[in-house]
Amino acid sequence: MNYFDFHHHKKNLPYGIYNMELTDKTPDSLYSIGIHPKDILYDAITDQLNWLIENITGNCFAIGECGLDSFVPVDQKIQEDVFLKQIEISNEIKKPIIIHCVRKFYEVISFRKKANQAMIIHGFNKKENIALDLLKNNFYLSFGKAVLYNLSLQNTLKSIPLNKIFLETDNEDFEIATLYQKVADIRGISPDTLNEQILENLETIQHG
Repeated sequence: MNYFDFHHHKKNLPYGIYNMELTDKTPDSLYSIGIHPKDILYDAITDQLNWLIENITGNCFAIGECGLDSFVPVDQKIQEDVFLKQIEISNEIKKPIIIHCVRKFYEVISFRKKANQAMIIHGFNKKENIALDLLKNNFYLSFGKAVLYNLSLQNTLKSIPLNKIFLETDNEDFEIATLYQKVADIRGISPDTLNEQILENLETIQHG
């Protein structure tokens, strides 16, 4: 069984969404393309945005990862400006947004009203109250390796609607099937049923 990997960094993994890097050529499989907060260059933002636009092909599934990060040494206002530009690109080309967020969840929520497309927080591993606030604002949550060992996150997963989740390996070295099995066990369903739901979710964010 092939399980869909919503966000990964492995070029040889065709069944999922590859997170394209600034130096990559556009891949033959599904990918996302964006300007990560840590990669923002003050004197080259226009060039970076042009690179993004020029590398959107038919295999591009989403814009991202992009967002806000309180730990990177890039001015918060500039991060917000670049994030907003990418939201506008997403609106124009009608593709979802994969969001990187570190300690800026409520700032990210404030941008939700500017987006016409689905917004997905990737690598979500925070407390249940943050998850619920994101869900109230119509975000999707993508979960990664932390689910395998984080008991609090496992508990949070019990209350997340299945039509609002995705699963990912990100840049971790483990099998996505392991994560599907764990989440299926937590929810009392089969991994295949979980995979079917996630494929439905993909259809929803792509066309909904």
